[in-house]
Amino acid sequence: MASLTHAQGGTWFENVYPGVRCDIPSHVYQATFSPKKDWTDQFSPGAEIRDYWQSQARKYDVYKYAKFGQKVEDAAWDSAEGVWNLVLRNVSTGETTATKADYLLASVGRFNAWKLPDYPGIQDYKGVLRHASHWDSSFDPTGKKVAVIGNGASGIQLVANVQKLASRLDHYARNKTWIASSWAGDERTLGPQLYTEEQKKAFEDPQTYLAFRKELENKYWRRFGTFLKGSPENQELRKNFIETMRKRVAKKPEILEDLVPDFSPNCRRLTPGPGYLEAITEDNVDYIRTAIKRFTETGIETVDGVQRDVDAIFCATGANVDMVPAFAIRANGKDLRDVWSQDGEHGYPYNYLGLAVPDFPNFGIVQGPFAAGPSGTVPHSVENQITYIAKVLRKISNEGIKSIAPSAKATGDFQDYADAFFNTSVLSESCSSWYNGGRPGGRVHGLWPGSAGHVTAIRREPRWEDYDYEYLSDMGNRFLWYFGNGWTRKESDPTSDMTTYLTLPEEVDLKSLHEGWWNLP
Repeated sequence: MASLTHAQGGTWFENVYPGVRCDIPSHVYQATFSPKKDWTDQFSPGAEIRDYWQSQARKYDVYKYAKFGQKVEDAAWDSAEGVWNLVLRNVSTGETTATKADYLLASVGRFNAWKLPDYPGIQDYKGVLRHASHWDSSFDPTGKKVAVIGNGASGIQLVANVQKLASRLDHYARNKTWIASSWAGDERTLGPQLYTEEQKKAFEDPQTYLAFRKELENKYWRRFGTFLKGSPENQELRKNFIETMRKRVAKKPEILEDLVPDFSPNCRRLTPGPGYLEAITEDNVDYIRTAIKRFTETGIETVDGVQRDVDAIFCATGANVDMVPAFAIRANGKDLRDVWSQDGEHGYPYNYLGLAVPDFPNFGIVQGPFAAGPSGTVPHSVENQITYIAKVLRKISNEGIKSIAPSAKATGDFQDYADAFFNTSVLSESCSSWYNGGRPGGRVHGLWPGSAGHVTAIRREPRWEDYDYEYLSDMGNRFLWYFGNGWTRKESDPTSDMTTYLTLPEEVDLKSLHEGWWNLP
């Protein structure tokens, strides 16, 4: 496992800006199989989430497989040998190493390459300049003049938390956006929402905690109707959001017109943003929708000629929303970057079920394009993606498969279905979001074309007929390698248990009888 960062934790290791926290409840944003009962906060800060996932990596001994501080420079498929050749570069020493892999799994996430905006003059600015995902922890905004560019999730959190400290805050928000009250009706505040000791004590009882967890998480599976065009649920959402936003900007009611979008709720990812609307109505905040013309040595000039000098500029301007890999992934004369780039072969992240790509054998994706439904939870979705990949790996290893890749026909059919579905959803409306690669009205690829329940059902059993195969056996018979010599290693071991299928009758569940791949004679 090659990791660019120097520790486990993903986005929660990298993002340390003021106010960073999850907008999903802590007891939802955790592994389904390994819960943490003593979360301190209902919506935990980033550091606590990072610590949780690092603890899971230690618990399941993941660290022994990890190579940290390694940047993948190149991944090339060798069709003759049936392996991936990878070049890794140590980001500290610059040393490169070569390694081979039978299967390549891209688990880099959706937004793994932050970037500063390309405004003219940005190199001339003399103050503190940072991306939100590259925060300078030594910077103290107290009493400073600060600019925040962008009103996505990180920009909203930054503004809400920095406003209280800065002497002045200029907030550049090019696009209007919906500010949700919460994701699923859960109460949100800007400050901590701590669990009491009595609550945490009650969670120690397994049945009490399970009931609490099921009730909390169930709500996140129930809002899919709000993504459909013209649905009563979406119309009700619009009505409720406008009323909520109106109340929260009561100090400057005229600002509401600059906030409420023309597109429907859920066209862009919703952000609850506790404290954000209240912050932008404060006297020390300028909410600026005028386009930026250029950076100067001392600040930012907008197209109307207004120059605003600041001590620091923080860009919450997103990352690689096109989801094109940051390194070369090459197979069969193609580079996935060219296949997916907006001016490339397909112009968007063309793939099969969000999991694999035609012409790229033995290659899988986790939490990439088309990965998850707009409802449900991220941990549950990721676990199901990994379970699917595990089934692919077992098939490869058990059946002597040299290469496996989805067929172009199956992938094309999936893409046709996705396009047709998204046309019925608010995701296809004219807004700029990571769902459509930052292109208003563009082809949607950021979410699964259906609900979380839908994608879970579709991926439960792989459609092996949708794949093309090449086998290791060079004798023309696919079964020679697979069937071997006609008996199993377990049978040759006199101490093995050949009757693992026998158990107490009351423990038998006929729905799963003889289904377990791990439970063979």
